[in-house]
Amino acid sequence: MLAQRGVALLALLVVALPALATAGLLWVSLGRPLLFRQERSGLGQRPFRLVKFRTMHDLRDTEGRPLPDAQRETAITRWVRRTRLDEIPQLLAILAGDMNFIGPRPLKPETIASFGTLGEVRCRVRPGLSGWAQVNGNTRLTNAEKLALDIWYVDHRSRALDARILLLTVSTILGGERVRKQPLAMAEAHLAARSAGLGGDYPASWEGSA
Repeated sequence: MLAQRGVALLALLVVALPALATAGLLWVSLGRPLLFRQERSGLGQRPFRLVKFRTMHDLRDTEGRPLPDAQRETAITRWVRRTRLDEIPQLLAILAGDMNFIGPRPLKPETIASFGTLGEVRCRVRPGLSGWAQVNGNTRLTNAEKLALDIWYVDHRSRALDARILLLTVSTILGGERVRKQPLAMAEAHLAARSAGLGGDYPASWEGSA
């Protein structure tokens, strides 16, 4: 973890100018506030405060529910999200020891709780800036598919796998997201077999908020 913090500190220095440029673009596109803050679950389900650049307007329907993402984004914020510049502030969470560079996406406590036993399994590692689900389809996946990929990662985690995810992250940023069918099929088969041993604790139909 000490090495991760050192790299995060160096990365913060390197991305200082891109962070300022991103803040300027978002100021023009969305105005204030520039940052989005929300409680998420970390290692061992310990809550921490996630901070990202804000990339959506707070537009709601007549019943007070947020409008679909596509209606709350702008062309600028879609580009910021695609290039993952909105995640620069999360380097501070790595510096604080709440996140790693590689790991499952940090989710809200109530979402983790909805996974039952699998939520505990998912939180056996720190959440990350990028992860196995993010490089195998991300927004093109269902939430159940993301969960399968996250559990597969937890059960197969290694430095070699983390290095592979890092390279695939760069490829995804440059080439766009696509569903990689073989890793997804392996993850779903692994989770089905694993969940049988957990008494069927697999929310296959779960489609809650991520």
